[in-house]
Amino acid sequence: MNKYYSTLELNKILEKLSKECSNERSKQMALEIEPCSDFTIVQEELDKTSQAFELSVRFGTPPFFGFKDVCPSLKRASAGGILSLREMLQILQMLNQISALSDWYKHCEEVQTDLDYLFSGLMPNKYLQNRLETSILTKDELSDGASPQLATIRRKIAKAGINLRSSLDKMIRSESIQKCLQDNVVTIRDGRFVLPVKSEHRNDIKGLIHDTSATGQTIFIEPVSVVDANNEIKLLQSQEHDEIDRIIAELSSLCGESADAIINNYEICAMLNLYFAKANLGAKMKATIPNLTHNGVIHLRKARHPLIDAEKVVPINVSLGKDYTCLIITGPNTGGKTVALKTVGLLTAMTMCGLMIPVSDNSQVSVFKNVLVDIGDSQSIEQNLSTFSAHMHKVIEIVNRADEDSLIILDELGSGTDPLEGSALAISIIERLKSTGAKLMVTTHYQELKMYALNTENVENASCEFNVDTMKPTYRIIIGSPGKSNAFAISQSLGMPLDVIENAKSLIDDDSKHFEKIIERLEKTRIELESKNSEIEKLRLEAQENANKVKTQLAEVQKIRDDEIEKAHLTAMTIIERTKAQSNALLDELESIRRQQNKENFSQKVTDIKKRSKGHFNKMYDIANPVTDALIYNDDYTLPRELKQGDNVYITSLDKKGIVSSKPDKNGNVFIQIGVMRTKVSIDTLRLIEKPSVDRKPKGSVSKKAISKVDRSISMDCDIRGCDSIEGVYQMDAFIDNAVMSGLKTITIIHGKGTGVLRKAVHQRLKNHPSVKSFRLGIYGEGEDGVTIVELK
Repeated sequence: MNKYYSTLELNKILEKLSKECSNERSKQMALEIEPCSDFTIVQEELDKTSQAFELSVRFGTPPFFGFKDVCPSLKRASAGGILSLREMLQILQMLNQISALSDWYKHCEEVQTDLDYLFSGLMPNKYLQNRLETSILTKDELSDGASPQLATIRRKIAKAGINLRSSLDKMIRSESIQKCLQDNVVTIRDGRFVLPVKSEHRNDIKGLIHDTSATGQTIFIEPVSVVDANNEIKLLQSQEHDEIDRIIAELSSLCGESADAIINNYEICAMLNLYFAKANLGAKMKATIPNLTHNGVIHLRKARHPLIDAEKVVPINVSLGKDYTCLIITGPNTGGKTVALKTVGLLTAMTMCGLMIPVSDNSQVSVFKNVLVDIGDSQSIEQNLSTFSAHMHKVIEIVNRADEDSLIILDELGSGTDPLEGSALAISIIERLKSTGAKLMVTTHYQELKMYALNTENVENASCEFNVDTMKPTYRIIIGSPGKSNAFAISQSLGMPLDVIENAKSLIDDDSKHFEKIIERLEKTRIELESKNSEIEKLRLEAQENANKVKTQLAEVQKIRDDEIEKAHLTAMTIIERTKAQSNALLDELESIRRQQNKENFSQKVTDIKKRSKGHFNKMYDIANPVTDALIYNDDYTLPRELKQGDNVYITSLDKKGIVSSKPDKNGNVFIQIGVMRTKVSIDTLRLIEKPSVDRKPKGSVSKKAISKVDRSISMDCDIRGCDSIEGVYQMDAFIDNAVMSGLKTITIIHGKGTGVLRKAVHQRLKNHPSVKSFRLGIYGEGEDGVTIVELK
């Protein structure tokens, strides 16, 4: 990493990033990241980081294991080498990582990202993965499942060992043998089962001597009776060893055959781990992706230095490159000037590394070819350089490298020498750097630089705010206002004698005092304006909140009112229509009786009943429309002529259009047909539509003319698609009534498929309808789930 990025402590950010990685390869890649000056590449890297963050939020962070670098082992296996069990376990871990990432990606395949090419390159090898899992127990042992032959050999070894031990246990329990043994135990020497015999009884037990104890008191003898059994075990163990070598060679060969694919997937997994590590680091820093530009403009909103404790860091707002190309920051020591410089430089470098940065939304960062920095004390005793000399060495190098594609950050420019010469030199350096087109941030205490910023185009003052009352900095950056050093106030708060302070003040020339007083008044005015603006903004937000509350409450009341009116209207219409149908049925029955009873007085009674029934209906219509009078508009509108049947009118009380279906009665009320509803309203609420549009029959409507016999021309389909549940059900009710009166036995209700809400409401109504015998959904050719076939009684 070059010295400028090290000065900004970018290396510490990359160390934090490496800790988010789970494997050595990804950690190495994280530490090797360098800021890129190619706008396209930086944008691509930021997009990948952003998409990794979004995937983690939606589907959780993918599983990453601490896999090892298996490339050398795989290359050796592909060349015919034999791998150790430890190496094959590492390859198995790599295969598990590949499978885990591939399985995780299946849950988010529908989301297209710039990381798809990496996930698509993953090639799980389930066969090799299963072979290694079932074959290897530990880094030193194969499992019995490695091969059937190995399992058979091990069973034989175990069985032979049990038989051999049984034989030796019988010998140990024999009294004649026990007196010859040092201990009543069976032990092993040179891989063979033996007995520990006392040296004086060595000739009492016939067998082969394998070892002697250190004292010579014990002789380890393999009895003749178990020699064959021991030989059989040794032979089986040799067969086991040969089978293990064969299995390891076979597994090594399988690994070698898949070496190229696994090596490629190793790099893919490491790269994916790096991008998701960037996302995790961004989440921990509460960072976002800035808007990237290549025009040198920087605009940071609520920027926080990522290496300062999030609970202590004060967010700052900084702009550079749009309205001005040079920003001169002044203010007291420990006021946050250097932190502000490092924050801008470090966040720019992080962005060029494809990292998220701790700023608010809509922040803007540009890509630079050079980020040139001089921050801190550069005194060097070994090189015999003073602070000023070392400082100038760095500035000279920056001046020579600066161009229009550079971001230059200079701390305390011109310090360390005579203030008069230092300030003049600083202004000259700034002029030179400005002429190259570079973007420049400088901190200083020099009053001459404050004046220079006030009088020079493309140069802006900024200050680190200092609270004189508390004698503490606030760390806020105030753009457009020069700052005071407050050296006297700070020194006094630290305990400097007052007479020393007063004497120092007297040594300052009048021009400097006057300038400092102007700055002080500007600062006081700014604080007052900020306080007033804050109060105004608070009041504005409160007023806006109250207005929104009133608007919301008004809308809720209006909705409740409209819903209740509509509900009352529809309920009343339903009662009327239902009662009307029942009354018609009763009148038809009476008419039938009248035909049978040829009596004149009986006929007169039927006529009277019909008149009374009609009167009852008129009263019921009045009851069904109780809100009409309350909603009459009291404007000066007068109908241009008398209403007649068929006129199109607008009903102001209901905010609906309808057709006049009767002449006004003596009370000034008239019946209006609104779709399938017929309601009674006052003519004062009506507005005549002089030029009515072509009257199209609503879907599902049925002719109202009286039908004495079955009218074959009447539609058998009721289309209520597009209606809500309530409107659709009432249209269907009216259609069924007319269908019954027309003598139809089967009708079709067309409600469509959609979300199924309308179909559910239709079926619920049909279950309780007195005229419905049965109903079912349509079959193929009838409309299927989009229609309901109804059989009437």
